[in-house]
Formats: sequence, C-alpha cells, structure tokens
Amino acid sequence: MTHRRFSAFLLAAALFLLGAVSTAHARDMVSVARGEVNMRSAPGTRSEVQWALSRGYPLQVLSRRGGWLQVRDFENDRGWVLRSLTARTPHHVVKAPVANLRATPSTRGRLVGKATRGEVLRTIERKGAWVKVRHANGRTGWVASRLVWGW
Repeated sequence: MTHRRFSAFLLAAALFLLGAVSTAHARDMVSVARGEVNMRSAPGTRSEVQWALSRGYPLQVLSRRGGWLQVRDFENDRGWVLRSLTARTPHHVVKAPVANLRATPSTRGRLVGKATRGEVLRTIERKGAWVKVRHANGRTGWVASRLVWGW
C-alpha cells in the first residue's frame, strides 16, 4: 500500500511540474488591430513614440499597466501600446531574409510565393513545424515556422 501511495505521489508531482513548465513557456500574444499603432517608451500618450506598427503586427505581452501593454517584438524591441488598439487575431512576422510560401507543409511543396523580412502574415493553421498563412496580397501558403515569429 505504501508503494502505491508513493507512486501516485510521484505521478502527481511529475504532472504538476509538467504543467508548470508548459505554462511558463506559453506566450501571451496580441496583434495590432488598427492600420498604424504607436509603440511608446512608457505607458501614456505623452510618452515618446519609438515605432509605428502596422495592422496585424504580432507582439508578445510582457506586462500590463492600466489600459497599456508592455510588449516586445521579434527583434526584442520593447515598448508600450494601448491595449484597446490590439486584438487576439494570430499573425506571424517573417524573421528570415526570405521565406518561401509553399502549397503543402513540406520543403517539397510547390512554391506559391515569397515573403521578406518584416512582412506580416495572417495565421490560418498550424501543422507540425509549418504554419499556413495569408499574405497581404491574398495568396495563402505554408511557411516553415523557424522562419517566422508570432502565433
């Protein structure tokens, strides 16, 4: 009986630790919901504008203060954006010099387009190490997830 209780305890502890690790790795993400949004040096409309971000641009949320989000982008630039100007619509940004868009989630898939560094792509679906995206020109395709950043 003691052996069973100890085994159950070990199993429960392992599951708890596994859950804690996956929660720690989960990223709180948002995307820019308007045509252009200012990323500022501090929370407040009087703070210096660091960057202007375009619609769909994905951002990782680091903290919250009132109606403001402290965020970072794929290049680790950090700043503040007004929460009401963001959405939970998944997007990716190309982090490689060029990313091939393919008809199927495989390097053997027919090439249907290309996207360059900094281009924002709407996330449609995920499959293993691939993400199906929609380019601003309307074209859809699969891109290797290692070439993009977002969710």
